[in-house]
Amino acid sequence: MSSLSRELVFLILQFLDEEKFKETVHRLEQESGFFFNMKYFEDEVHNGNWDEVEKYLSGFTKVDDNRYSMKIFFEIRKQKYLEALDKHDLSKAVEILVKDLKVFATFNEELFKEITQLLTLENFRENEQLSKYGDTKSARAIMLVELKKLIEANPLFRDKLQFPNLRNSRLRTLINQSLNWQHQLCKNPRPNPDIKTLFVDHSCGQPNGARAPSPANNPLLGGLPKAGGFPPLGAHGPFQPTPAPVPAPLAGWMSNPSTVAHPAVSGGAIGLGPASIPAALKHPRTPPTNPSVDYPSGDSDHVSKRTRPMGISDEVNLPVNVLPVTFPGHGHSQTFNAPDDLPKAVARTLNQGSSPMSMDFHPVQQTLLLVGTNVGDIALWEIGSRERLVLKNFKVWDLSACSMPLQAALVKDPAVSVNRVIWSPDGSLFGVAYSRHIVQIYSYHGGDEVRQHLEIDAHVGGVNDLAFSHPNKQLCVVTCGDDKTIKVWEATNGTKQYTFEGHEASVYSVCPHYKENIQFIFSTAIDGKIKAWLYDNMGSRVDYEAPGRWCTTMAYSADGTRLFSCGTSKDGESFIVEWNESEGAVKRTYQGFRKRSLGVVQFDTTKNRYLAAGDDFSIKFWDMDNVQPLTSVDADGGLPASPRIRFNKDGSLLAVSANDNGIKILANLDGMRLLRTLENLSYDASRTSEAPKPTINPISAAAAAAVATSAGLADRSASVVAIAGMNGDARSLGDVKPRITEESSDKSKIWKLTEISEPSQCRSLRLPENLRVTKISRLIFTNSGNAILALASNAIHLLWKWQRSERNSNGKATASVPPQLWQPSSGILMTNDVADTNPEEAVPCFALSKNDSYVMSASGGKISLFNMMTFKTMATFMPPPPPATFLAFHPQDNNIIAIGMDDSTIQIYNVRVDEVKSKLKGHSKRITGLAFSHVLSVLVSSGADSQLCVWNTDGWEKQRSRFLQVPSGRTPTALSDTRVQFHQDQMHFLVVHETQLAIYETTKLERVKQWVPLESSAPITHATFSCDSQLVYSSFLDATVCVFTAANLRLRCRINPSAYLPASVSSNVHPLVIAAHPSEPNEFALGLSDGGVHVFEPLESENKWGVPPPVENGSSSNMAATPSVGAPGSEQAQR
Repeated sequence: MSSLSRELVFLILQFLDEEKFKETVHRLEQESGFFFNMKYFEDEVHNGNWDEVEKYLSGFTKVDDNRYSMKIFFEIRKQKYLEALDKHDLSKAVEILVKDLKVFATFNEELFKEITQLLTLENFRENEQLSKYGDTKSARAIMLVELKKLIEANPLFRDKLQFPNLRNSRLRTLINQSLNWQHQLCKNPRPNPDIKTLFVDHSCGQPNGARAPSPANNPLLGGLPKAGGFPPLGAHGPFQPTPAPVPAPLAGWMSNPSTVAHPAVSGGAIGLGPASIPAALKHPRTPPTNPSVDYPSGDSDHVSKRTRPMGISDEVNLPVNVLPVTFPGHGHSQTFNAPDDLPKAVARTLNQGSSPMSMDFHPVQQTLLLVGTNVGDIALWEIGSRERLVLKNFKVWDLSACSMPLQAALVKDPAVSVNRVIWSPDGSLFGVAYSRHIVQIYSYHGGDEVRQHLEIDAHVGGVNDLAFSHPNKQLCVVTCGDDKTIKVWEATNGTKQYTFEGHEASVYSVCPHYKENIQFIFSTAIDGKIKAWLYDNMGSRVDYEAPGRWCTTMAYSADGTRLFSCGTSKDGESFIVEWNESEGAVKRTYQGFRKRSLGVVQFDTTKNRYLAAGDDFSIKFWDMDNVQPLTSVDADGGLPASPRIRFNKDGSLLAVSANDNGIKILANLDGMRLLRTLENLSYDASRTSEAPKPTINPISAAAAAAVATSAGLADRSASVVAIAGMNGDARSLGDVKPRITEESSDKSKIWKLTEISEPSQCRSLRLPENLRVTKISRLIFTNSGNAILALASNAIHLLWKWQRSERNSNGKATASVPPQLWQPSSGILMTNDVADTNPEEAVPCFALSKNDSYVMSASGGKISLFNMMTFKTMATFMPPPPPATFLAFHPQDNNIIAIGMDDSTIQIYNVRVDEVKSKLKGHSKRITGLAFSHVLSVLVSSGADSQLCVWNTDGWEKQRSRFLQVPSGRTPTALSDTRVQFHQDQMHFLVVHETQLAIYETTKLERVKQWVPLESSAPITHATFSCDSQLVYSSFLDATVCVFTAANLRLRCRINPSAYLPASVSSNVHPLVIAAHPSEPNEFALGLSDGGVHVFEPLESENKWGVPPPVENGSSSNMAATPSVGAPGSEQAQR
């Protein structure tokens, strides 16, 4: 049956259901075998209608199709048999035994004999395996749980468990459209025709015949669909291969992916006892003999089901009246106070030498600007110092590897223009799309170091656009061109992964994106067609026309929630529109364009709030929620008719192409401040000596440190590199400000460790407190960077928020302005459940959700989920014993939490279904650290046993493990914590133990760096990477704080207790935990043993923590001798 015929069956099913033909619906479901109605099946099982149950199943599978099917039928017939025995209806039981169960004797004769022997018992519960059999109702319910799991795992039911996401009365709508079309073809159409039959085509011409329908309303068919809706996904012609069914409307395809898992595993053995799903069925990739994994049994303490399942979808799937917290004016929905905060003032004017065609700011170092020009040049500017670091003219790297058409084209006309430049999500690669066939990918290693990485002869004709995406957990390059195709290339070696064909004109732009695990690409062509593609070679899922019907680009807002397009028609009419994804229609059209634009208008988005476009010799701004223009600027004149524009990541800078080969940099107050700081810094070769250089790792390209949101022309380079924090947080590096503390090391000078011993030598602030807490056990900055959350040892949470003010214009956490200790108006506290034991003796832990809305926390009792706005407890789960000791959210599925336990196990817990999916065993003492790498798809765990384990997150099997080597002369305490945190490259991780700091490479679990304090010095209490992974902050038991260069773990600055603790404070007070600001690399906070929290920043005049020591022997790869903590000024090799 063709794809369209199959879809017609679904439309008929929908029609029958809407018309209440209930019995007919289920007969068609069974006879077609296209959709298995699980709700109907459940009802029939609960009602014990066994004949109907088997008849319905027969439309989808037979007893001997596979092991799943066999077990499904066996469980049903066994239940029917036991019910007959329970009623003492022996004749019925014998009939079932002979007619229904005997078929299984050929597979397990002993089992059949044992079943037969039940006839001799007065009560079959005398059989040990059936001793827990309850009443009929409960037995059916228990069996049904297992039947559903078997059905979901059975490959014969794959793609048959979800009904397509159709709009109501879809069949009526199609008929209505057909009648309207027939009416348009009438020679003499009547204004209000009357439809009397569907059996023949409509015509107004026949007297007393059928009349055309009223376009407005028709009693039979209902209203017309809204104009402009996207056609159903998958309806792309009767002769194309049938794609895996996806929900029909555009919104459903993007936001409601199938949640049904279909593991290809064994159905397990049939048995006499209660129905049970084999462990292997839940965990298909884990060998059943794996000694490291213990799957929980059905009566596990932690698998008890609640009547109200609680889940986390995107953030947390909670009641609709619970609003996610957004601290005023900040966070991921950060807003400007006023249009004055838009970057409108000209701060720099750069002379490129040729006309800029495309620009892109580095995703992390936000003053690095990449430029491509009309003569094929590419340049890299450090706009703070106005220095052009790199200038490269177009050159084919390997002409012999190029196709003959390209070689011929270059001979005929060597002129080449750049159509697109773009950074990879983490800034370690950048791509250049040229007007002739070629895409070149460079790797960036800091400063002016740019290396050739890949050259791809991508398209016949021009390559019109390029973007990075991250399907199947590997970084890819997406290109489109004049040859009407879209192609996807592996970013490590240039292997072609996909070619998408279907456009009938040159493809103008691509916009890769993802929503909930669904990866897709929008493309636009110069005939105005918009198409959408999944990574499956199954054809376009959307065929639609963009406003303007010529050159159009599409872009998502930075948070991926709103979709925009900008286009210009051949007549010069320009459009920016926002799309309603749920209906596939234009939601709003923005006003204010010149009537006839001169050239194709380019646009960009920023802050999830503003749109900007180059039009009419100026830059025009809109609030996303208002169709009228907000303001416009001409950048002091000198702009072309349709200037090209690009925001940096935080929206503080805007690059604008200008006349005479110029580029103007517009800035707001934050941007001006940033540029002033950088203005006098030189970018010599030593600039990069301290920074670890990103490399392309063959595993998955270290560049793939993030899922590429690739939001079209606007936010395609959004970096969402996740750092799995030591306090259980996972945050985005998208807003990390650039490193502005790089400095040259003049080897002619004698290097000296920077010692800070006086309060005047740094900025520090003790946060206000009015609650009685004894010590701070856990500490974290919120992801927005404008608040600090602490968990005290008495199970109380403390939240400090910074507000916008004249002294703190951006409202970020700072040591310069005191925050407020915040509580909701109700006055309640976020207090964890505590066990019967003393909470001071418990091991506290927490994890913060990505948008700061919720915190999951435990202090020896149940795990609690709190709403950060109201402080209300949303749910509690997992009562001890054992208590939880560490929490970490899965980076790609907020419903999955890794929970480290006091009994040395790690529970992989699904919040939505309230079930432990896996139980990982490998440690011998309690778990003290967990960190995910979404690039490598691994979980790294650490325990009080000083052991590191690496687990594969696909099947949760243990890949490798290694014990820390405790330095000689050091005796760690019995339960010494070991913490782990991933570097932003997601390939290396920091290990923190009281005896050492170390950097490990994950795939081989090999130590690549180590720092050990002197034997006489105090133990390490905690450490963390700075937000950009360039520094490591470490605290010590003697209240010292040390700052290391992360690349080589060399000490560069020491902050002594006297710099922040008054002399009146007890000498026993020391930091227990340290946290790094999420976007300010030089800011950190300490949680102290006296309940205090201190925030630290360097002096504004310094703007950095010390100077790194010179690299010995010209290399930072060797373990260098470093000054110890214990003896100021002394040096000792610390191995």
